[in-house]
Amino acid sequence: MFNFRPIFVVIITFIFLGSLVFFPTEAVRSFPNKISINGAEGELGLPIQFSEAPDYRNGVKCPVLAKDGVAFLCNPRLVHIAMTIDSEYLRGSMAAVHSVLKHTSCPENIFFHFIASDSGSVNIENLDWTVRSAFPSLSFKVYVFRESLVRDLISSSIRQALDNPLNYARSYLADLLEPCVERVIYLDSDTIVIDDIQKLWRVSLTGSRVIGAPEYCHVNLNKYFSAEFWSDAELTKAFEGKTPCYFNTGVMVMDLVRWREGDYTSKIENWMQIQKEKRIYELGSLPPFLLVFGGDVEAIDHRWNQHGLGGDNVVNSCRTLHPGPVSLLHWSGKGKPWMRLDSGAPCLIDFLWAPYDLHKPHSHIQ
Repeated sequence: MFNFRPIFVVIITFIFLGSLVFFPTEAVRSFPNKISINGAEGELGLPIQFSEAPDYRNGVKCPVLAKDGVAFLCNPRLVHIAMTIDSEYLRGSMAAVHSVLKHTSCPENIFFHFIASDSGSVNIENLDWTVRSAFPSLSFKVYVFRESLVRDLISSSIRQALDNPLNYARSYLADLLEPCVERVIYLDSDTIVIDDIQKLWRVSLTGSRVIGAPEYCHVNLNKYFSAEFWSDAELTKAFEGKTPCYFNTGVMVMDLVRWREGDYTSKIENWMQIQKEKRIYELGSLPPFLLVFGGDVEAIDHRWNQHGLGGDNVVNSCRTLHPGPVSLLHWSGKGKPWMRLDSGAPCLIDFLWAPYDLHKPHSHIQ
């Protein structure tokens, strides 16, 4: 749990220390040389390598949960975190997991649900092996998301990366995860958690609210939808009687019981179908969430999503942190910290991501 001033000090420290990374010199595990790409075996060239993370253990006050298969997965005292995982964002996903484990009080009581595409772009077994190699004691499961569920519903958006079908997997978590999983924290792969995730897990969703997220009510919601949308009295009924605020879907606490009962996946799909017919927004998977949940979101402290650190969606620009305490950093936007660091042109904020990076550059491979 950091305030702005200590974070600034950390940034300056990294500038002086250069490329020094504070990881134990443990055995390096490598991703297999072959990977399934579009259904065919292709050579990766040099293997993608990750260090094995430290073995984080529970504190003395953590409840002891017996790891006995389904009973463990369904234990109500378990913290569930869902993330998508693919080859392009794998490095970010690994860093995000590392950050959660490093800062939580009960790392052995966390279960990660990784959602991978069935497109054939990555071999699921390779992904499973890579995660297990870096985090040998991690409790996790890899699920397969069928892109056919959304392929015909996706409309082109402002940035090609936003059109990836896997971006829409968060809308299907209630169906993908086991029915006994009643609550989950969804995190984007370009996030870093620098506080105890248990605090976010304990956030209450009051009344009948289905999701919780930091809200930004000063943001002009008009810009997220087209003029045609705002001129259509039938469409704008979605916000009737509500005071909708912008929220970022990269960090959400989700009540899957209420989601299933209300069939919210179908409600999101309905707006995606309207979008195909009338073109009412430009920003991929975000607007349907705003239309379905706007005005009925449990407002979580802003410290849990310092988003926008990736810069502008069109121009790759650097951003700074907002003043105040920070619990989660989010590189939403075009620029990703691992890409900017590798290019030799990082933003200052990217040096806060670097200590969680388990990736070993090709130049370090013997």
